[in-house]
Amino acid sequence: MSNAMNNMPFGDLTVNEVSNLWSSYLKNSMDRRLFEYLHVSTENNEIKQVIGKMLNQSKENIKELEEIFIQENLTIPLGFTDKDVNVNAPKVFSDTFILYICFDTTHLSMSTYPSALSDCTKKKIRDHFQNNIEFTVEVQNKIVQIMLSQGVYLRPPQIEIDSEVEFADSMIYLNGFLGASRPLNTAEIANLSRIIHRAQFSKMVFVTFSKFAKEKEVKKHFGKGRDQIDKVLHQLQEIMDKENIPVSASGDYKMSNIGISPFSDKLMLFFVNTCLGIFCFNMVNQAMTSSLRTDIILKLGRISDDMKKFYGQGLLLAIKEKWFEEPPQAVSRKV
Repeated sequence: MSNAMNNMPFGDLTVNEVSNLWSSYLKNSMDRRLFEYLHVSTENNEIKQVIGKMLNQSKENIKELEEIFIQENLTIPLGFTDKDVNVNAPKVFSDTFILYICFDTTHLSMSTYPSALSDCTKKKIRDHFQNNIEFTVEVQNKIVQIMLSQGVYLRPPQIEIDSEVEFADSMIYLNGFLGASRPLNTAEIANLSRIIHRAQFSKMVFVTFSKFAKEKEVKKHFGKGRDQIDKVLHQLQEIMDKENIPVSASGDYKMSNIGISPFSDKLMLFFVNTCLGIFCFNMVNQAMTSSLRTDIILKLGRISDDMKKFYGQGLLLAIKEKWFEEPPQAVSRKV
């Protein structure tokens, strides 16, 4: 497309709307290729129906977004093509793990679509994000229902809770060191167990992707991700063990026939940087703001710093491999 076309104004869209539309397109482009393979390889009919709905939704979203892009004089991103997926690859993931992957993508949608909706003012764009929020709630409810019926839903801990109303009477309430720490409160337990469950899933994604990857540097990057997740699990599980709070774990993170990869290195790196990266940042930051014990805040701060470095390296790797599509940007006003 010519520079003259690129420099034309984006209709009457705000930069927030342009940014959210761009991000939504890339996410749906990835979802489409991901679900194309998962839909073919899934054997359980109930799970296959859910994936079919998610696949159709991603296709409809792409069509709708392309229409908006054309109307608003926006360049349509390349995103992901049929070259980024091999639907004929052998079945790699167990149906249960496929269900976890679908559940994970709904978490990212519920993390990004509401903020996008609140950022936008134009009706057709607000409608796009509102419809996707409603669809995600519906499909997530169905996924949870299937998980519960199959006994694979990872339940958060259940604990005995004090029934009396109490107020903190000293700064010791905030202390997490030197043997003076209080028991974890419910918000801290919920946040830590959520991150641990997320880390268990992320570890198996890294293990699988490191075996799939063709490029040496990409394979090495996924291996680093696996090692960092191991550290996170050790640090947070240590806190829960000291409090004698059990955290459930899945026994069905299974994979097979890893000789042929169903996904391109580009798609896998994007999945790691978005589905794992963005959602993990939101989760850890939420845990930091709602945790009050100093030892937890310190550990989460270190985890956040390590994540920034790792996902920053992932972004640099995408740029080096020429996989990173530049988002729309302002015309240079420098003289």
